[in-house]
Amino acid sequence: MRGLSRSVSERVAGVREALSKFLYGMTGYEFARHALEMRHEMEAVFMVVTMGDLIGVPVLPPVYSLRLLPYLVPEVATWKRNMARRKDFWEKEEYDLHAV
Repeated sequence: MRGLSRSVSERVAGVREALSKFLYGMTGYEFARHALEMRHEMEAVFMVVTMGDLIGVPVLPPVYSLRLLPYLVPEVATWKRNMARRKDFWEKEEYDLHAV
């Protein structure tokens, strides 16, 4: 009898977890993805403003960039790679006219 009640409670927990994931997918997933995308964009803008001279955009005097350099060194390689393969908004797939 005890094994049967544990099985039922495990099933109820599984259904509850599946229902919570379903509701999160319907309501919160898009907001979470948008927040992550906006965070990525803000970090890219910050890197361009502080380290733009690495890709040819002189924005800040190098003195201020050098003060921030110890904090930004781990991110520089991935940022430069992302900036090299970055697409403009008109090159994204969502703006293509597929039927035309």
